[in-house]
Amino acid sequence: MEAPSQKSLEKVLSQRALQMSSSFPCQICVVGFLCGVCLTSLFLAALTSVGTFEFGVFSFSGLSTMNSDTQMINMVTSEDCNYEEKGTESRMNTQKNDDKRSTDEKVSLLYSAWSALLHESMIDDGEFFQRFRLSKSSVPKAPHFENCKMKTQVNERLDTRGKNGRFPPWTIWKGFLDIYPPSEPDEQMRYLRRQAMSEGSYPPWVTGSDEDNYPFTRKVQRDIWSHQHPLNCRDPNVRFLVADWERLPGFGMGAQIAGMCGILAIAINEKRVLVTNYYNRADHDGCEGPNRGSWSCYFFPETSQECRDRAFELMGTKEAWENGTIRGKDSYRSKEIWVGPTPRVWGNPWSYLQPTTEINGSLITRHRKMDQRWWRAQAVRYLTRFQTEYTCGLLNGERHAAFGREAAKMVLAGLSQEWPEDGTKKPKSDIEEYVWSSHKPWTPRPILSMHVRMGDKACEMKLAEFEDYMLLADRIRRRFPHLDSIWLSTEMQEVIDKTNLYPNWKFYYTNVRRQLGNATMASYEASLGRKISTNYPIVNFWMAVEADFFVGALGSTWCFLIDGMRNTGGKVMAGYLTVNKDRFW
Repeated sequence: MEAPSQKSLEKVLSQRALQMSSSFPCQICVVGFLCGVCLTSLFLAALTSVGTFEFGVFSFSGLSTMNSDTQMINMVTSEDCNYEEKGTESRMNTQKNDDKRSTDEKVSLLYSAWSALLHESMIDDGEFFQRFRLSKSSVPKAPHFENCKMKTQVNERLDTRGKNGRFPPWTIWKGFLDIYPPSEPDEQMRYLRRQAMSEGSYPPWVTGSDEDNYPFTRKVQRDIWSHQHPLNCRDPNVRFLVADWERLPGFGMGAQIAGMCGILAIAINEKRVLVTNYYNRADHDGCEGPNRGSWSCYFFPETSQECRDRAFELMGTKEAWENGTIRGKDSYRSKEIWVGPTPRVWGNPWSYLQPTTEINGSLITRHRKMDQRWWRAQAVRYLTRFQTEYTCGLLNGERHAAFGREAAKMVLAGLSQEWPEDGTKKPKSDIEEYVWSSHKPWTPRPILSMHVRMGDKACEMKLAEFEDYMLLADRIRRRFPHLDSIWLSTEMQEVIDKTNLYPNWKFYYTNVRRQLGNATMASYEASLGRKISTNYPIVNFWMAVEADFFVGALGSTWCFLIDGMRNTGGKVMAGYLTVNKDRFW
């Protein structure tokens, strides 16, 4: 047994130790010791992970061979000391997710607000605010929309003769700038502009210089307009050719336009004013009033209203038919319409077309239908020179469906972080209203348009697989590596399905039911209805015309016309890669 004095001493020491441990200085020492262990463990762990750590001329090696006790301390203390760091990282990730969610919500809000303004133009401020908690004035401008109403008003002025039979104001002043109100009358400016108009400046629907288009394009377009808009439609020397658009079963839209190009050639050769009549594809509810059943539902009419009225008046006069003042399409054989002589008014400009079309790796320098290719390009450019408000609206809607969310992200990046709460409307400056308004609506650029024609077209041309078209697209991309977007037009669902095989491309296309199997195009269009089967090809047509590059099949009349529009729209030097050639070449 231990002596009583020894037990008493241990008891006193224990009590003394307990008192010391509960004292504040002792607690400070303990906390300091533990923090030191923590920092030392972290330092040793860092050295262990690299095996060898050199500092100056000294080297520390083999720290991974610590004993198991040290490793255990390292594991425990590292987790404890990293807890705050992990918590901070977690909060940062949560903040990022919240920011992303907030941005996505703003994109959806702006996209929906634009949709309402596009499709419900008559929506009042109160209803708009109730739906979106936004005032209409606080919604930023959609860069992919055009002001269709204003654009149509300006184009009507550019398509109408001025006083005393002068040309429209086709001066160097573009678009809305032409209606800019001067601060004070400037007689010298007015005189110079009248002089430019009387001399017949080139029409504004031709983009680019002579080198950017087929030969003589600007002059030809001015001359066709002048021919189709005589000074006095009631002049007895003015003769007319009135023609319905082709509507035989199986004739697609491309064939109808190509046929009308042939009739316009006849009118030019015979010095007649062409007046188009019934257009079956415009005979639907979307084309309202006098535009129903007329080409003027989609594009400006080929001649003035005065000449149209005069021609229809003469159609009821027997004498006018007998003396040849008026003629109809039935007066000409089919061969004259489809392969008739090309107008020689401008010489033979097709004989020196720039070779910018490639087939199988080689440029086409000559072929048997160069005159027809040149003339159809001129004719279709004239017939589609100005879009109507209806067509402009169709394109606004399709651009919004395809690019609207991208446009919203882009616009939001330039707005205040507090939008829509801070949605004060910024006043419009003159340069925005009159100068920048002439710019074309935004689309992702550069963009390639591709028209893939399959189905029943096999009876007219050699078909190519989608993979063949994509090989041509990849060739363009190798030269222009910033190209990654494709506007795809096709009637075949299998083509749309195959786009998943090309994840390095962004594909855009109209949202329309497509064809399964090899049904005829006529059957497919009938299943869509007249309105949809006309509207969506026109949208695809114009998107292809405006694209930076084009891949198609020249054996398709539709591709042939797109190529013609691009070659009279400033895009000759963009070239054209085709999977086949026209069957008549």
